[in-house]
Amino acid sequence: MTDFELAACSLNELTVMLRDGKVSSREITEATLSALEHQDSKLNLIAGVDPEEALRQADAADARRASGDALGLLHGVPLAHKDMFYRKGRVSGGGSRILGEHPATVTATVLRRLDAAGALDVARLNMVEFAYGLTGHNEITGDVRNPWNPDHITGGSSSGPAAAVAAKCLAGALGSDTGGSIRFPASCCGLVGMKPTYGRVSRFGAMPLSHTLDHIGPLTRTVRDCALITEVISGQDAQDPTSSHLPVPSMVPEHHEVAGMKIGVPTNYFVEVLDPEVQECWNQDLKRFQALGCELVELVLPESFFASNAMVNMVGAAESSAHHARWLRERPQDYGAQTLRRLQSGLQVSAVDYLEGLNLRQVVLQDFLEQGMARVDALHVPVVPIPVPTLAESDIQANPGFIEYLSLLGHCTRPFDFLGVPALSIPAGQTSNGLPCGMQLVGRPFSEPLLFRLGLAHEEALA
Repeated sequence: MTDFELAACSLNELTVMLRDGKVSSREITEATLSALEHQDSKLNLIAGVDPEEALRQADAADARRASGDALGLLHGVPLAHKDMFYRKGRVSGGGSRILGEHPATVTATVLRRLDAAGALDVARLNMVEFAYGLTGHNEITGDVRNPWNPDHITGGSSSGPAAAVAAKCLAGALGSDTGGSIRFPASCCGLVGMKPTYGRVSRFGAMPLSHTLDHIGPLTRTVRDCALITEVISGQDAQDPTSSHLPVPSMVPEHHEVAGMKIGVPTNYFVEVLDPEVQECWNQDLKRFQALGCELVELVLPESFFASNAMVNMVGAAESSAHHARWLRERPQDYGAQTLRRLQSGLQVSAVDYLEGLNLRQVVLQDFLEQGMARVDALHVPVVPIPVPTLAESDIQANPGFIEYLSLLGHCTRPFDFLGVPALSIPAGQTSNGLPCGMQLVGRPFSEPLLFRLGLAHEEALA
């Protein structure tokens, strides 16, 4: 097996080969580092990498396995993550000039849980500055490019993780999702991406953007891989008071039987903004679920749901500006122009409007569950409302209407960050530009296993 073929293996394939002694962690890590270096020159993936340290981790994992002391299912598998997860003693730059100055004093809970499962952390991957943007542009570190066509966006803000996994440099990577930043790049790059239920995964030690909207989850090439990483990183954490005390179920589906499940198809909110090509991909994907034995149920989302996109804009703007208040006063020149304008706009949100937005969340969620989800197991809706644009088409630094443009791009993803419900992005074909088009399966709170089961059935049907 060549280095390229080894790096391109799924997480499930790698764990089996490692368990059976067919490959070593060092071999996989060397292949991963080689693939990252090769693709970085074309796609701008790497924020930071220490090859010697990565190989030291791999050798230690091999020695531990040889002694019969493997840590878990991910033992010896190299992963790399968005450059926003702190590891004590290491710099995480967050796609910015400002954060890259001081080593972290703590290690993110999600990294500690991956460590405990035996995974290796071999590189930091590029991202949108401070995770504030859906297109993937970054004037500080440069734009990450889409492996399907480097002239097109990867989507953001988890641009590096999406490009690295789609380019088959590694099997999976962690991203974050505040307005769609896992699902959007997953859709643009033809990947599986999970935004878990708010509270399912601890955010301790992850760079904050908006503390009531931030979610952490994986991007992978297969549903099983996505489910496995989600299971590993989930669970209550005393260092994150918002984390849920609910026990973590098995996420990896035991089977993909979905006949009889009811899939909700909204007839409002989403359809108003869809490009005809995306609408056609949606129609064709719904037929796939019908062929699997699922029942399609048309439904009308409650009127309150329509406020959710605007609420994410307002709440997210206020919270992100609060996190950056000192730097906005003392170091405005160190931000990229787009990020600075967005953060400054959040300073204009009044406390009254912000608190009303937070209070509205429970009302919208209750309406959504009682009316939108009452008769179905999951919703099926698009991720990105238009075909994946080029970098030039979506470069909105000089566009005075950039807030409205971003609102359109996030129209289909942001509501589910506001509501905190789980949403799984799955590949669902291509548009005429040859770029992927993704759909999202959305469930009730803590229904990740059900979504993964539906996603696996869909993946098997496409195979």
